[in-house]
Amino acid sequence: MSDTSITSPSDSEKGRYDVKKTANPNLSDESPGETGEEFREDAERAIAEAGEHKFNRLGWKRLTVVLIVEAIALGSLSLPSAFATLGMVAGTICSVGLGLLAIYTSDLVGMVKIKFPEVAHYADAARLVAGKFGYELVGAMFALQLVLLIGSHCLTGAIALLNISNNAICSVGFAAISAIILWLLALPPSFTELAILGYIDFASIIIAIGITMIATGIKAGNADGGLSSVPWSAWPKEDLTFVDAFIAITNIVFAYSFSICQFSFMDEMHTPKDYKKSIWALGLIEIAIYTITGAVIYAFVGPDVKSPALLSAGPLISKVAFGIGLPVIFISGSINGTVVGRFIFSRVFKNSIIRYINTPKAYAIWASLLAVLTIIAWVIAEAIPFFSDLLSISSSLFISGFTYYFPAIFWFMLLREGSIFERKNLVHLILSSISMIVGLVVLVAGTYASAVDIKNQYRNGSVRGPFTCAPLA
Repeated sequence: MSDTSITSPSDSEKGRYDVKKTANPNLSDESPGETGEEFREDAERAIAEAGEHKFNRLGWKRLTVVLIVEAIALGSLSLPSAFATLGMVAGTICSVGLGLLAIYTSDLVGMVKIKFPEVAHYADAARLVAGKFGYELVGAMFALQLVLLIGSHCLTGAIALLNISNNAICSVGFAAISAIILWLLALPPSFTELAILGYIDFASIIIAIGITMIATGIKAGNADGGLSSVPWSAWPKEDLTFVDAFIAITNIVFAYSFSICQFSFMDEMHTPKDYKKSIWALGLIEIAIYTITGAVIYAFVGPDVKSPALLSAGPLISKVAFGIGLPVIFISGSINGTVVGRFIFSRVFKNSIIRYINTPKAYAIWASLLAVLTIIAWVIAEAIPFFSDLLSISSSLFISGFTYYFPAIFWFMLLREGSIFERKNLVHLILSSISMIVGLVVLVAGTYASAVDIKNQYRNGSVRGPFTCAPLA
């Protein structure tokens, strides 16, 4: 929270809270020098001060952990199939190049937050560029994308539980169980508290990836001809279509979409200028994990690698890997709920101490809001038969902006000093222009490719039914 001054509530706000006199039980409304109204104001001030402390405890190390939680999930195991489509050379270039560009655009986001401390969410930054229209438009994009990501993790959790249990119950039931877990993990409102779960999250994904690599490597080594017989290629697969190529590229683009929540996370930092350490640590970790995972598993499995890649490790090993990967599915998914919940909460209760979420009433409202958001996400994910492609379309429409062209616009309109052609601005001019181009290409081509993929799925009859009990993968 950037506003640290606490003012007395307005007449419309007075009497809104039933503040118990726990601070001093001997104090009554009739005590000399202290009226009931003054006591209530003091109590509310204490609640606000505690809230300010609660939401300003995030250091750069914990910010790195929170960013890892948001950024790295089992989606990283879709990278080997992207490498299989693009080939080893183009896959590696895209993974490293797009990762470095994402670090740069994330740095621009951090620079905006430092220059304009009042920016608490992405929509606030959009307001600086395009006024109320920008705030409402980007706010809607922000909320919708995060809700859809919650739905994606509902389905991913259902796929994992179905795989582990040999399809023990209806997939809708497992998706509902996943939604409940996501809701429970999103309840801690402070990102500092969520950072504690981040260590479990990171260990979970590293172990799941490690198991998948070892299992696929052993499987390839035991095959006739050994590792040398795996038909991986340095070049794109034969008969590569534009749609297939761009879906593979967008899988890599979306893996680096950590800047969407960066404003929200930085708003809790006690020393915001330390953000550079966090984004470089996260960015380099992501580049290493994604590139090594994509290249190594593709080299072990070849062009038939599945997505997620742990399905290529064999029935037993995939169950083990899915089991170990459950924490990352749910922890990484839950933080989307926390972020979108905080965005809505801070907007609705902007002038109320309820926004600090440190009273029973505030916690009850917070839990109810998260429940509503999670139910909406679950219903959307189950009701739309081509949900994965819907997520790809929304990501093409929204993530292309949050990760690439919005930060470029921020540099041109909010951060640039002097002429764009001055020597001191040339590096930013070049990199921001590249970011703008990449974002706009993803916006147009990614949306087109996803729409064509939906059409193809309907044509070949692979679209699942809504609220299906059948296995999802």
